[in-house]
Amino acid sequence: MGAKKGRVVSGARPTGRQHLGNYLGAIRNYVALQEDYECIYFVADLHALTTLKDTDKIREWTYEMALDWLAAGIDPEKTILFIQSHTPQVSELHTILSMLTPLGWLTRLPTFKEKVRQQPDNVNYGLVGYPVLMTADIVLYKADTVPVGRDQAPHLELAREIVRRFNYHFGEVLVEPQAKYTDFPKVLGIDGQQKMSKSLNNHIEIAAEPEEIRERVMRMVTDPQRTHRHIPGRPEVCNVFTFHGFFSPDDVEQIEQDCRTARIGCVDCKRLLAQNIADYFAPFRERRAALAAEPDHIWDVLADGARRATAIASQVLAEVKEAIGLPPVR
Repeated sequence: MGAKKGRVVSGARPTGRQHLGNYLGAIRNYVALQEDYECIYFVADLHALTTLKDTDKIREWTYEMALDWLAAGIDPEKTILFIQSHTPQVSELHTILSMLTPLGWLTRLPTFKEKVRQQPDNVNYGLVGYPVLMTADIVLYKADTVPVGRDQAPHLELAREIVRRFNYHFGEVLVEPQAKYTDFPKVLGIDGQQKMSKSLNNHIEIAAEPEEIRERVMRMVTDPQRTHRHIPGRPEVCNVFTFHGFFSPDDVEQIEQDCRTARIGCVDCKRLLAQNIADYFAPFRERRAALAAEPDHIWDVLADGARRATAIASQVLAEVKEAIGLPPVR
């Protein structure tokens, strides 16, 4: 990789085929960052174990997610793309950092409290230590930049605190990461109420065929007060119009005006959105089909990424051990 602004690291749990929320909130940003930064992206399969659900699907979902990422434009010639567990140094660094992290730092996080509410019968160590593993994911590659949503800010701030604590005790070894906030707001699902999610079945997959896209879009909730075609709409409260802002940039002003004056109804508005989404992802679907025809290539890309990531991770872990004073292996 050539000279860049800095090094970015980011990862996501394996969730299989990606949806519009994944794309608008993360993937398109991943692709754009490749031009200006050294990028390291990973499938966070270890993080997926905190719930102990669907572990038999992790391999399939890893493949499908990596396939979508590559088809969307993540370039393995520019970017390191790998599977988290294929660099075992992350687990070792996680253990070391856990020795420095006060338990109170972890239990105060709003995300931990929410997870406890979601799975009260499975509050495992991994759930508590999730932010420490996340910190290891970042600092193992000396990343100085982490793309995050505003809801992830507490986790990144904790990572910064852990880095400062390590460097205070053992010298300036680890890099304190900075946040690069994503600019796309929370993507609501087709219900217009909750965040787009496969578990809620309110999503639209980016690999979906045009007919499936149309079927999903036609189910989207619009302005609840617009109960008749001739009632003027309120685009500012309509989730369909929010998506037009991205997928219909040339028409969005006209759509807003037509909605407010009832010159266009919700059905026509949805049809236009469905067509524009299908057209937008047409090149993606073509690239995805070509990549899917050679599944071994996906695993080869991930294996090569793991080798490149391990080269960096091994060096950083050696520096960490040297700074602490752990005995060298002979």
